[in-house]
Amino acid sequence: MKKNDVIIALDFKDRKETFEFLDKFTEEKPFVKIGMELFYGEGPDIVREIKARGHNIFLDLKLHDIPMTVRKAMKNLALLGVDMTNVHAAGTIEMMKYALEGLEEGAKEAGRERALLIAVTQLTSTSEERMQKELLIDASINDTIVKYAENTKAAGLDGVVCSPLEAAMVKEACGTDFLTVTPGIRYPGADKADQVRVTSPSDAKAIGTDYIVVGRPITKAEDPVAAYRKVCADFL
Repeated sequence: MKKNDVIIALDFKDRKETFEFLDKFTEEKPFVKIGMELFYGEGPDIVREIKARGHNIFLDLKLHDIPMTVRKAMKNLALLGVDMTNVHAAGTIEMMKYALEGLEEGAKEAGRERALLIAVTQLTSTSEERMQKELLIDASINDTIVKYAENTKAAGLDGVVCSPLEAAMVKEACGTDFLTVTPGIRYPGADKADQVRVTSPSDAKAIGTDYIVVGRPITKAEDPVAAYRKVCADFL
């Protein structure tokens, strides 16, 4: 798996739409993200089917529960053979440590290399105003994200999910080898939809993020393959 890559968010409702999209890629095998909508609609088999096609998979379920529950869930996710998965950093250092233990246990049982484990700092749909007023977090959003990243590193995880705008400060606080996986990728003038903290693929590259997650700019494009290739050209 490459250190830097473009991950396509498969934000589809079912396997039919998903495979109609993936079938367009006759030359590439893009790294893909399976999120809650598709996973909860189709179950673990969708992961196995896409993995069998040769795709690397980021299973984006953002686990956040008591530590032992997360540990057991992570063991099961490891058995699916995914390449990357995640938790919410807000679940505390202890929960993240348990998640890592479960992932390692499942990987060992399956005879596979452990998947990358990352933690969500703050969703890219969250603004500082919402965070402070609704979540009662008094610190700035940047300070909160850096602190959550530091907690993630202390727990032994591989990196964090953050917006590209925070990737540089996370790297500064946690080191260049600490991964940043960044959604919120939009071209100038494009509809941001429910994203708040966004930037372009070329700007994300300049900032130094490791992976970008791109959904609608590719999946809703008139020519998704061409759109994917353009994003790759701008980022890689």
